[in-house]
Formats: sequence, structure tokens, C-alpha cells
Amino acid sequence: MDDRTLRTAIAAADGDDPYRALRELHHARIELNRELDRAEAVAVRRARAAGSSWQLIALALDVSKQAVHKKYGRG
Repeated sequence: MDDRTLRTAIAAADGDDPYRALRELHHARIELNRELDRAEAVAVRRARAAGSSWQLIALALDVSKQAVHKKYGRG
């Protein structure tokens, strides 16, 4: 997501059309979450390749070791 898209969505919240604002914000949130999910997956793969344990990764993500292994582990 580029900065312009995010700024447009945030600015829409102050506009005259609350429905449009909600839609803009909703779509921006979905797009941002997708980008963050992709970046997190890359970071987890890099951490594992560098020798980080599932426990350390879970601690960084503030989730349980089981949750992070289920989401990113193979098998």
C-alpha cells in the first residue's frame, strides 16, 4: 500500500460521506494487513534460517510457540 492510498482512506474519515469513509478504511485495512502478513512471513523465514528457535520467534510476535509453529512451520 502506498502512502497516498493510506492518506486518502484516513482523510475520507473526515469527509461528508460516512459510508464511503468506512469502505475506504476497510479496504485500506485489508490491504495493509496483507502486506504486514507477507512481511512477517518473510521475517519468520529469515529468523529460522538464521537459527532462531520457534520460542524466540513466538516471543517476538507475542504469541505462543505452538501458534507460531502452526502458522509458519512446515508439515
